[in-house]
Amino acid sequence: MRHRHQKHSSFGLKSGPRKSLIRGLVQSLVVHERIKTTLPRARSAQRFVEKAVTLGKKGGLPERRLLLSRLSNASAVSKIMDQLSSRFKDRAGGFTRMIKLGQRAGDQAEMVYLEFVDYDPNQALSKETKDASDVKRQSYLKKKKTKKRIRKIQQHSRRVNRPE
Repeated sequence: MRHRHQKHSSFGLKSGPRKSLIRGLVQSLVVHERIKTTLPRARSAQRFVEKAVTLGKKGGLPERRLLLSRLSNASAVSKIMDQLSSRFKDRAGGFTRMIKLGQRAGDQAEMVYLEFVDYDPNQALSKETKDASDVKRQSYLKKKKTKKRIRKIQQHSRRVNRPE
């Protein structure tokens, strides 16, 4: 008789932190469409992602509320309901795949990419770099504007306080 048989790995965590870990992995996968993690974590998260996308495909308010209770991230739930469900409407299952990367240098843990099957790295890379360049440009212009304002204040202060 096998008393300690478990269907899933507990990762050495209690139930609350384990659920939080899985929830975070699922949310990251939905938002970024590709995550790099260890093999056991990817296997656990994959189960929940498949179920979440299937719920999203059903559509409707009860499914949305159920996903919100499980994920507690409104943007991830809306992406599942709107984008992912329409992308996978003709697919019966198997929405994700794992690509093995080898072992991590520090502890020799097996690393994988967990991604959606229609993930295109070239398209995602160009989108990320475009978004990053826009953010960098905006922050650069904001810093430049702030420096200019500070110089004006300093110049005025010098004129007022200059001894004559």
